[in-house]
Amino acid sequence: MIIFLFSSWRRHTRWLLAILVLLLVGAGRANAQGCSGVSPTTTGAVTWNPQWCQEFNGAVGSPDSTAWTYDLGGGGFGNNELEIYCGPAGLSTNPAGCPSGSLPTGTVYVDGSGHLVLQAINNGGTWYSARLKTQGLQDFQYGRIEGSIQLPDTTNQGLWPAFWSLGSDISTTPWPACGEADIMEVWSKAVLGGPGPTGNRSTIHTTVTGGSGLQPNGAFTFPAGTDNTKFHTYGMIWSANMQQYYIDDPLHPYYIATPTNLPSGDTWPFNAKIFLITNIAVGGTLGGTPSASTPNPAIMTFDYVRQYQAANVTAPVLGTPASISVKAGATTGNTSTFTPTLTPGTGFVYFSCSTTAPKASCAITTTDPLNKFVVNSSAAETVTVTVTTTANTSEAKLITPRSRKPQMRTLLPIAVAGFLLSIVVIPGGRVRSRTSLITCALAAGLLLTGGMAACGGGNSTTTTPPPSNNGTPAGSYTVGVYAFTESNVSDGSSAKADATVAIPLTVN
Repeated sequence: MIIFLFSSWRRHTRWLLAILVLLLVGAGRANAQGCSGVSPTTTGAVTWNPQWCQEFNGAVGSPDSTAWTYDLGGGGFGNNELEIYCGPAGLSTNPAGCPSGSLPTGTVYVDGSGHLVLQAINNGGTWYSARLKTQGLQDFQYGRIEGSIQLPDTTNQGLWPAFWSLGSDISTTPWPACGEADIMEVWSKAVLGGPGPTGNRSTIHTTVTGGSGLQPNGAFTFPAGTDNTKFHTYGMIWSANMQQYYIDDPLHPYYIATPTNLPSGDTWPFNAKIFLITNIAVGGTLGGTPSASTPNPAIMTFDYVRQYQAANVTAPVLGTPASISVKAGATTGNTSTFTPTLTPGTGFVYFSCSTTAPKASCAITTTDPLNKFVVNSSAAETVTVTVTTTANTSEAKLITPRSRKPQMRTLLPIAVAGFLLSIVVIPGGRVRSRTSLITCALAAGLLLTGGMAACGGGNSTTTTPPPSNNGTPAGSYTVGVYAFTESNVSDGSSAKADATVAIPLTVN
């Protein structure tokens, strides 16, 4: 019995030790990538809980290898860039020529003061730089993603720093169909009117918009007295069907993109997972031509990179919008306008719609000045639903005369001749009987009538049957309106909206 208890205790102890080791390993990984010491934040009435944090604390060293990997080498990266990308100094897989001394001499390192440093270095006419990414290590889907970043001086041509994302399915869905979202992208004003030190550009790239991206894109200009060579927070509030871009203040985005903003035939790729990228490109399409005036080294510094998730936002109340009654094809009387009730301080809400009416469509417009498909919870903005139906062309065809039949040309002269004979020839003969005269006249009249009937009266018409209905049929239908808040983390389908309302539609 004692032996059994001892053996049992040993077996349980081994299990407990194994679990303890797993917990310790998990805790170590959580601390490496975790948000210890990072508190939840609030924007208005929305609470944001930290989910993934890179604070870059600790001694001088390489970036966290459980969070970041590197693109290495050159080749232009599709943009005619000049740099060769390197990992930390001494990385065994670095291309030839990459810095190999102490970490601070390389293109990327943690500086020991709570920062991640990327630097582009011109060494003997060859530029070396860094391009970090979370691909294969950390995917993201929705939330508030932001980085506190200090940029190099882009007054002169040569540099092209960025903080951006690509769809995690890029290996099976090549760019641009996988989606690209540029949170921060800066280049010299001397190249295609870039933002330079006083601004920022945010652009999304999709299948149809390609390399140019959706235009107009998000352009931000810093207020007087500051610029992007100082630390600023560049971020994106990302939810189902909506991306809001901001600098320093999440409550006041300067650019919002939604599926409805895309051109016809395009696909919204941003309801799927992404990975993050940051880099300093040199030269290329937007970088321009580097010169002696280009900073060397050109340094970009991160204080942190974080992802937060929003606590559930109170769903909008859509009320009972007015019904729509419209004649098929009419362009007036085909709208319904309402003011949704939103909890103040809960950010923006995206609206979309659909209709059950055949050969019809619907569209949403709002009074928001930033994006006409969203509503700001901190303003009294309206939503207008417009229904477009297809006119019917079911009227009868014009009545067309029927041509005279050949019988008319034969019978009509015979009938006339018979009638004349009855009143001229016969009375002039020996036949004096009144009965005979009447009989002849009746025979001639019948012959004349028969001839007219045989040819259809000479003016007969016919009506072509109307064609089948080819527009929106008359009937009772609905228009569905769907609202998505900034805490919506669904697949973006109408069935997953935070609030819906059905507007009665009558087509006459």
